[in-house]
Amino acid sequence: MCEANAYIRNGDIEELILESVDKIIPEADTLVLEDIFGQRKIIKGKIVEMTLVEHRIVIEKM
Repeated sequence: MCEANAYIRNGDIEELILESVDKIIPEADTLVLEDIFGQRKIIKGKIVEMTLVEHRIVIEKM
C-alpha cells in the first residue's frame, strides 16, 4: 500500500492528524486530506515535507 500518515508541525513537535492518507486536495490556503476509508480533514496550512518511502506527510499550520 502507498498511503501515508499526516502530521501537523508546531515548532519542534509533530502531531499525527490522519493515518492512511490516500488523497491530498489543495484548495486556496487549505489542504483537504482524505484517508482510504473516505474520512476527510480540512487543514489550513502547507506541506513542508513529504517522505514517501517513510509514508510521512508533514504540514505546517498557517
